Amino acid sequence: MSIKPPFANPLNEAALAIDAAIHASKAVMEIYAQDFAIERKDDDSPITKADLQSNQIIKEILSGSGLPILSEEDKDDKSRLDHEKIWIVDPLDGTSDFVNRTGEFTIMIALVEKKKPVLGIISRPTTNMFFLAQRGSGAFVFEGESWKRLVVSKTDELKRCNAVGSRFHLTEAEKEFFKSLGVESFASRGSSLKVAEICMGMADIYLTTSNKIKQWDTCASYCLITESGGKMTDMYGNDILYNTERLNHENGLLVTNGVVHDQIIKKYRSLD
Repeated sequence: MSIKPPFANPLNEAALAIDAAIHASKAVMEIYAQDFAIERKDDDSPITKADLQSNQIIKEILSGSGLPILSEEDKDDKSRLDHEKIWIVDPLDGTSDFVNRTGEFTIMIALVEKKKPVLGIISRPTTNMFFLAQRGSGAFVFEGESWKRLVVSKTDELKRCNAVGSRFHLTEAEKEFFKSLGVESFASRGSSLKVAEICMGMADIYLTTSNKIKQWDTCASYCLITESGGKMTDMYGNDILYNTERLNHENGLLVTNGVVHDQIIKKYRSLD
């Protein structure tokens, strides 16, 4: 299987990213179809053979670019900080969804230049969907053998917004905050599919107040949501930078269609 990027002037790295996502997706699905062992990392999060095999495949393919790779499954030696351009990878986003067989796990690959994502691809292996964005060139989804441009919704009333949140990590405080916003529609989603649904216009808001989210959890999504017309910041409205020394998003994450973004930030600040 080979897929050409939909951009008029694709970056040189775009074909590599697509190739890596395709091959990693195939390997992950082969493991998903079997019985597999589940181990625990130091932070007690799950890890499987799929995480490691996907990581190996992605690194082998992306190494052709000669650029450093920051991956969730590798030790960060900080040498990346000496480079303006790097890859940031989550070889299996939503391992809990993989383990629980919800089908809502993804593979995330992003290219960062001067601390900003310039290319992002998210693969959903169970449905053979690929979400791809390039800075200044738009965001697209590949489904049914063709690319379709992604555009966020225009919903401007919080009450009418469709919110999505984590299936396994949603806190009581976050539930209460959604209620305080007056949001009536909420659905649980796994992995980066929360942001993907906003890019598709199917949802309008995703947020987390956690400081445990790391750059590989959001980097590809940042490019996608920005290029589809939406917005991603921390919960106080500050822009997010990548390839920085600290990898955690210390002030949570807010992703919206852009229209309701400031309303949510204003409400959140008022609670401080």
